[in-house]
Amino acid sequence: MVKVTLNDTVLAESDKTVVVEGNHYFPPDAINSAALTSSAADTHTVCPWKGTASYYDATIGGKTVVSDVAWYYPETKEKANNIKGYVAFYKNKVNIQ
Repeated sequence: MVKVTLNDTVLAESDKTVVVEGNHYFPPDAINSAALTSSAADTHTVCPWKGTASYYDATIGGKTVVSDVAWYYPETKEKANNIKGYVAFYKNKVNIQ
């Protein structure tokens, strides 16, 4: 079981993550959607083999506590179809156990 926390709030927890390039990608049903909101900066990045990533901010108690804490690929290129919609977190912004 892999668990992501920030300030004692669980952001994600699953035993069905997919590891890609050293990052755990969590299935959508393992995400605490109440604690993640779309990036206020509307951040997007492009990976040549996965596609265009969108980002989430961590919002706890109604306040954004960490910007662009996680990313996901709403649409993927063919080689990354196994992580479409899955969410990964920056290791330096959260606790991953």
